Amino acid sequence: MTKLKSRLRREFRTLEHMTGIYCSDHHGADNDGPCGECRDFLAYAEQRLLKCPYGQDKPTCAKCPIHCYKRVQKEQARVIMRYAGPRMMFRHPWLSMLHLADKLRRAEHPMDTRRRLRESAIRKQSG
Repeated sequence: MTKLKSRLRREFRTLEHMTGIYCSDHHGADNDGPCGECRDFLAYAEQRLLKCPYGQDKPTCAKCPIHCYKRVQKEQARVIMRYAGPRMMFRHPWLSMLHLADKLRRAEHPMDTRRRLRESAIRKQSG
């Protein structure tokens, strides 16, 4: 997790807490952390965040136009988030509020950003 930048690190931490809530209630995980299946899911999610083309401007997964999770992991994330989401407000209110604020973020596709920067550079050269 140390390779993730601040906003993505926070998003991963939110997912860790959500997975922890789900795993402890469904798989009987204890203080040692989530079960093997949930640890594998978190490792997968971290890799997807590391490779996200949006970087720090990444929207929440629900609002993202790029669906980067494989079908199984996407369903697993949906189940975890549906269960743990409402419980997060009581257990981790600050992360919940920040996640809600991130939901309001408007996602700009990475290619649109590149195109806008390229056009701006061309205008500077010609003007």
